[in-house]
Amino acid sequence: MKEHNISDPLWQQVVVDSTEHGQRLDSFLVEHFGGFSRVKLQRAIADGSVLVDDQKAKSSLRLKADQTVRFCPPQRTPEAPIPEAIALDILYEDEHFVAINKPPNMVVHPAKGHWAGTLTSALAYHFETLSTIGGPTRPGIVHRLDRDTSGVILVARTDHAHSALAAQFEARTVNKQYLAIVTPAPDRDRDQIDKPIGDHPYQREKKAIRENHSSSRNAVSFYEVMERFQGFATVLVKPKTGRTHQIRIHMAHVGCPVLCDKLYSGRAEVAMKDFSRVPTDDEVILNRQALHARSIEFDHPVTRERMTIEAPSPDDINATVAALREHRK
Repeated sequence: MKEHNISDPLWQQVVVDSTEHGQRLDSFLVEHFGGFSRVKLQRAIADGSVLVDDQKAKSSLRLKADQTVRFCPPQRTPEAPIPEAIALDILYEDEHFVAINKPPNMVVHPAKGHWAGTLTSALAYHFETLSTIGGPTRPGIVHRLDRDTSGVILVARTDHAHSALAAQFEARTVNKQYLAIVTPAPDRDRDQIDKPIGDHPYQREKKAIRENHSSSRNAVSFYEVMERFQGFATVLVKPKTGRTHQIRIHMAHVGCPVLCDKLYSGRAEVAMKDFSRVPTDDEVILNRQALHARSIEFDHPVTRERMTIEAPSPDDINATVAALREHRK
């Protein structure tokens, strides 16, 4: 439930007229704030965004003349990303597409709770033209990375390039490689994980391994151990399909979840003491899932030249690997 501060300028105020005496609160709001549906207004009432004489109330409340109704309108969804002067690490650029090294903690496109600071807002600021196929809230976006996954992502500047790149993803001719730090280390040096992924039965924000379920889709990942440590390993993962959270779910399924994966490992961060075993070494060196889209191989959408674009590993993953080499070899 919201904390309400009625001094906030967003709050609007209406006094109940004598002709409105006995009217339900939700009906009163529909008449005075016609830009919002009854359902949205009822939700606003439930979450404390509507006050009657500075008190929370129910939608069914019958109003009395001269009562004061205060309303804090819900934030409207932007029709398109708002351009923001956010720096971009551009790995490749031509008139057809660009490749960006996305930092961690950046949402790709606007969504509930994430209207600002997105990759699309940065793109809208830096580029005059982007493809329109993805719709007004996703200009240029051909594929995506999770918020806390860093690395290379392709962005189309024209609709033709967008269609050509999307067709390659659909045909699975795009080869992607991810660097991950997992814990514990896998028993095998390399393996293929072929397990379908579908909706989680209880948690909407998660996916899960689900056999023979209506939401399930086939998912295949190949991994190879790059370096082993005591209780940890760096692995190179090559997904053959592109399901939501695929690498994170598959590695967790084989008992080696991605380090600091809050959803699938239950751990949000690691400090130096977790590697050095020195209790006072509290410096946090990683506070997001240790997953980085290292490279992508595809055909140029116009020239058809085969291309490989690589994104250097970010500082937090480099620091974590350095700590493992120092303390867990």
